[in-house]
Amino acid sequence: MPKEWPEILPCVQMRITRPTAQFDRVIAFYRDGLGLPVIFSYADDHDYDGMMFGLPGRDYHLEITQYKGDGTCPRPSPDTLLVFYIPDLGARDQAVARLQAMGYHPVAPRNPYWASHGMTIPDPDGWHIVLMNTPGFGEDIV
Repeated sequence: MPKEWPEILPCVQMRITRPTAQFDRVIAFYRDGLGLPVIFSYADDHDYDGMMFGLPGRDYHLEITQYKGDGTCPRPSPDTLLVFYIPDLGARDQAVARLQAMGYHPVAPRNPYWASHGMTIPDPDGWHIVLMNTPGFGEDIV
């Protein structure tokens, strides 16, 4: 499997950005509950507040934004997922315990594949994260 972007798409970074109307709650979920490191944040930049989390560094990151004046964001499909492959079962279970202590509990995924080795937990906006206890995608596929 290639470890670099193809020549036809010479990317140097990838950012996944998603909006919220519950900025503080969503930030706490990903930072304090899941344990993602903050790599950058900003406030009132052209009416946006935002925070970026490293996945795990700056090459891939998740940005949460809130636009002043927006109301409630549409609820995502239960198939809108962020999947984290965590080979260490103890580390995965610690993340689940932190999220449960904050009031976020596992739910049954719509796609039963994710239940085989994973825990699916919705964030405050209903976006599902899956904490998989496997070595990563492709490691178990022949």
